[in-house]
Amino acid sequence: MKDSKIITPYMVGLKDRILETAMTAFAAKGIKAVKMDDIAQMLGISKRTLYEIYYNKECLLYEGVKKFKQIKDEELMTLYQQSPNVIDIVLHVYRKKVEDFNKTCPEFYADISKYPSVVDFLHEDYQQSHERFIGFLKRGVEEGFFRSGVDLELVSRMFSAISTYIMEHALYKEYSMEQIFQNLVLVSLRGFCTTEGVKLLDQYFDIK
Repeated sequence: MKDSKIITPYMVGLKDRILETAMTAFAAKGIKAVKMDDIAQMLGISKRTLYEIYYNKECLLYEGVKKFKQIKDEELMTLYQQSPNVIDIVLHVYRKKVEDFNKTCPEFYADISKYPSVVDFLHEDYQQSHERFIGFLKRGVEEGFFRSGVDLELVSRMFSAISTYIMEHALYKEYSMEQIFQNLVLVSLRGFCTTEGVKLLDQYFDIK
């Protein structure tokens, strides 16, 4: 985003409105399908004003994804601190993932790979997410729901590989998020659980 000599309260508020409007439109129609002209019209502002704040679509998308990740990270931290156990966290994350995917068209995920700065940001964020996930796995071992004596680094890489495969092969176009989670993620997670972990997991997800 270009620096402005004078940043008024109106401009600060408009910046947030642009992000919210653009990301909602991107999620509904795909990034490619939404032009900067469309966003300006939705907000009732001129293209010049829009470009003064976000000089192109990639800049706008980058800021939107960055803000979305910040919000999600804060929500996850609160969940981590307040949940009674790791299986409860899995349940809540699953529900939120399904909700987010149901609000987002498949084209969004296909389009996002075409914006280098966004891809670079997501790659950089991966390391922090990886470390948090290792911490999550350790907590599960300490609580007795995940098996001890397992290489947590390899387990983390396995789940990362599953996520990458889902996105790169666009499985979300063929299957619902519920099907993907229950047949790929949940099956893999069960193999990592102790007897108590499997029992609680089945109870939470009402598996017969």
